[in-house]
Amino acid sequence: MIASLTVTVSALTPEELTLEVSGVGYRVQVPVSVSDQLTEGQETKLFTSTYIREDRFDLFGFLEASGRMLFEHFIAMNGIGPKSALELCAVPKSLLMQAVGTQDAKLLTNVKGIGKKTAEKLLVDLKALAEKHPEIFSASGEKPTTNNAYDLDAIEALKALGYDTATIMQALEGLPEDLKTTEDRVTAALRSL
Repeated sequence: MIASLTVTVSALTPEELTLEVSGVGYRVQVPVSVSDQLTEGQETKLFTSTYIREDRFDLFGFLEASGRMLFEHFIAMNGIGPKSALELCAVPKSLLMQAVGTQDAKLLTNVKGIGKKTAEKLLVDLKALAEKHPEIFSASGEKPTTNNAYDLDAIEALKALGYDTATIMQALEGLPEDLKTTEDRVTAALRSL
């Protein structure tokens, strides 16, 4: 298994990187939140998870070991594959903890590929994981999530327009705190997208 790579980013798309290591290019899938922090030509260290099945051999990359641990926990659950796990990893950890704290499965159903039953199971599993490994959720590089990011109506409206959860969360987090209505938040988020 490949545990980590210190690499130069040679190609970058929203959910995939091509990394150069000693003349070998590795294609690594990453959460949108990771690709947003990187630029082509940048040297970085990625913590990787290797996903092997009879018809595929994929690498998934994260900037922190805690991101990799969270991803591996998600894919170990029944009903969650690597794409859904990657979507969940793009959600700010503070929002995941808010969902656990309030037992609000609706926050998790906003993630692409996560239905109501899976979200309810996720709440239980995330609570157990947070109790067993609190270090996973104490994100050192994650900026605090604003109240704008928790506007479920704004999230639903932007999802209806075809945006993915990670993109929506980043757009809402970047909004000024003085926006009072959902309509104002959606309008401002659309301007930033």
